[in-house]
Amino acid sequence: MANRLTINYEKKPCYDIVFASDFGGLAEELHDFGIGKRRIAVIADSNTASLYGEEVIGLLEGNCKKAILYSFPAGEAHKTLDTVKDIYKTLIEEKFDRKDLLIALGGGVVGDITGYTAATYLRGVDFVQIPTTLLAQCDSSIGGKTGVDFDGYKNMVGAFYMPKLVYMNIGTLKTLDDRQFYAGFAEVMKHGLIKDALFYEWLLDNLYEIQDREQDVLEEMVMRSCTVKKLVVEKDPKEQGDRALLNFGHTIGHAIEKYKNFEMLHGECVALGAVAAAFISWKHNWLSMEEYYEIRDMFVPFNLPISIDDIEPEEILALTKSDKKMAAGQIRFVLLKKVGKAVIDTTVSDEDILNAIREIYFDDEDAKA
Repeated sequence: MANRLTINYEKKPCYDIVFASDFGGLAEELHDFGIGKRRIAVIADSNTASLYGEEVIGLLEGNCKKAILYSFPAGEAHKTLDTVKDIYKTLIEEKFDRKDLLIALGGGVVGDITGYTAATYLRGVDFVQIPTTLLAQCDSSIGGKTGVDFDGYKNMVGAFYMPKLVYMNIGTLKTLDDRQFYAGFAEVMKHGLIKDALFYEWLLDNLYEIQDREQDVLEEMVMRSCTVKKLVVEKDPKEQGDRALLNFGHTIGHAIEKYKNFEMLHGECVALGAVAAAFISWKHNWLSMEEYYEIRDMFVPFNLPISIDDIEPEEILALTKSDKKMAAGQIRFVLLKKVGKAVIDTTVSDEDILNAIREIYFDDEDAKA
């Protein structure tokens, strides 16, 4: 029997996260939602559609009223209202109604788009998350955040909308290329840093097993990471307080992501943002110098960047001002009091942020000099 976690919403069970090694149990899990009488639209990007679309549709056919596969081009550039509009058109043409079901099959972009479509089509239809990337399994598929980018600004349009189920096939992590796998690891490491020092140490102790993608180690890693997120989102489902702790590394990370026109992966930018946030935490005398350098250097064996060239620090600072995590004109910056304990700080100055950006900025000209 597959392992599972139950996510509560307003102190009541809301949906389960199922941890499996393949897609074999998917139809059985969905039978609880009466799929025999429902149409199902599997939403995927071009990558996951080619990898898993046929298999998942094959498992659903014969178990539901009708199953269709909709795919859109992979990449953050397609996480837009135009993609949502095209999905609406397909659903209308296929006569989907409020009793039907959407399934997000893919990474964070697919999950966010599908969730937002489900929240808004006919004022809300059920949806299920089948996350296939490490980032989606450990972070974006949990907690009901949905949305799309708008004019290049991350997740500016969205809704809180809970899935009916999150089905995780840990086996899909074996098909990820190294860059995608390690980009997701940035969010895993984040969970240890903000809430679970023992998990952080476990990650370092299991470095080689994670790199080798050993199935039992990956399953434990994903479950422990999801447990951290479960604790945070249950306490603060709509980001009124503690849930903002999950934004550790994201303020500067999102700014870099936009500046680079999404050429870097989200997790790579989060890693840079986490190094910058740890630097500010050190300068606030919360972390020791040794702790800061350990946090910085821990990203290296997981192929994540700790410095970046070809940016303008002042422009990155300006972009942080357009971040949706601003409150009354003040950035709510997430810092570390210590490893395993994050706090929200509204006293971080422009100078603090600029110094942190300069810390991660590698200037080729200075190096040549």
